[in-house]
Amino acid sequence: MSQKRELSCIVLAAGQGTRMKSENPKVLFTVCGRPIVSYILDAVSSLSPDRIVVVIGYAGDQVKRSIDDAWAKDNPWKGHLEFVWQEQQKGTAHAVACARKALAGFDGDVLVLYGDSTPLLTGGLLQGFYQDYLCSSPALSLVTSFVDDPASYGRIVRDQSGNVARIVEVRDLTGAEAEIKEVNAGIYLAGREELFDLLGEVKDDNAKHEFYLTDVVQIASAKALRVSGYVARDPAWVQGINDRYELAKAEDMKRREILKGLALAGVTVRDPASTYVDYGVPVGQDTVIEPQTFLRGKTTIGSNCVIGPGAEILDSNVGDRTRIWFSVVEDSDVGCDVQIGPYSHLRPNTRLSRGVLVGNFAEIKNSLVGQGAKIHHHSYIGDTDMGEHVNIGAGTVTVNYDGIQKHRTIIEDGAFIGCNANLIAPVKVGKGAYVAAGSTINLEVPEGSLAIAREYQVNKEGWAARRKPKGR
Repeated sequence: MSQKRELSCIVLAAGQGTRMKSENPKVLFTVCGRPIVSYILDAVSSLSPDRIVVVIGYAGDQVKRSIDDAWAKDNPWKGHLEFVWQEQQKGTAHAVACARKALAGFDGDVLVLYGDSTPLLTGGLLQGFYQDYLCSSPALSLVTSFVDDPASYGRIVRDQSGNVARIVEVRDLTGAEAEIKEVNAGIYLAGREELFDLLGEVKDDNAKHEFYLTDVVQIASAKALRVSGYVARDPAWVQGINDRYELAKAEDMKRREILKGLALAGVTVRDPASTYVDYGVPVGQDTVIEPQTFLRGKTTIGSNCVIGPGAEILDSNVGDRTRIWFSVVEDSDVGCDVQIGPYSHLRPNTRLSRGVLVGNFAEIKNSLVGQGAKIHHHSYIGDTDMGEHVNIGAGTVTVNYDGIQKHRTIIEDGAFIGCNANLIAPVKVGKGAYVAAGSTINLEVPEGSLAIAREYQVNKEGWAARRKPKGR
């Protein structure tokens, strides 16, 4: 049995991506709520590499923090990850050369790919590419694909033996080369020594005076070294992102891939064209996602739920058999058998227990709502600890802010709050107590009491007639 060859991966994440027209690095643009570079690192880690070297440069500290937080934090391959700096932006070949020191003493193969493109790249493609490389033993290998519209991609020119002779950039195409549909995907494999020897011969004799990684192909061919091309079966897997329109197209494909996975796992997606689910959002079996629904961030959805239409849920947990429609839920925990909507808003740090009903035009923030409580409509509940089976009448407001600091309201089990009541915090309404409609409460309401805090009604008979001008 042959000994396993060592494999290192170099991920290029040092560029700005000027065609994105942004001050933010392209590797951190998101597809379905996740940075592009995280998808690349996922695909790379499927090869079980001995080390992963990420080359950073532009906004490097920001890129490093994002990778540490969004990918490496809970990833079993974080111990194989290392960052190196490209202090000056001198081109892609120079970026790869910056990883040379990090690979000192390493004698295996090196995979090189870009961290700011191809978010649809799969581990399966890289595994097939690596196996082909091991079987055919070229000096250098690269991934290619056939596309209907090559656009700005470099074209692959092969020799009579079918090996890759060179990569021709769009500006240099002549004659029949312009008809070539095979393009460079920007993924390379070579032995460490071979790779860095080829990089040492790359020149910067071009308009930008940069060292281009693509030049290693022609250098290898000129040395009579065999360069193989591994064709990606689906060009979408290696679709690059050069601008925001291509980013949108990649997002659409990834989104449909996510929705297909949910549907095949037992989730009903009414309209994939208007449903947006971020990467990694789990949805339970027999849940129905209605149109115009957004499930974002670190959200989890239970089973047998109905989510939408018109719902947006961000960084929240939703229990089984819950319905949320035409409403927004942010950074909250929603229990089982809850109903929310239409047109309600759960702001951060809200927790709804089992069986809570939240009706139309209700807003809840930083509050705990006990089992079976009802907040039917037109109410604001902020900074509140609410017990079980509480009834909140329409127009109720917990007045939690005095202009300087927030205060909490306590409403104990079984309390009944009448319509248009103001509870001025800090205040407590005891167990089973009633607050009369139209009351403004600023003192504690004892258990089992009725609190009435409003002026007595005065009727002035004949007042309306006396108010009218004479003759009308």
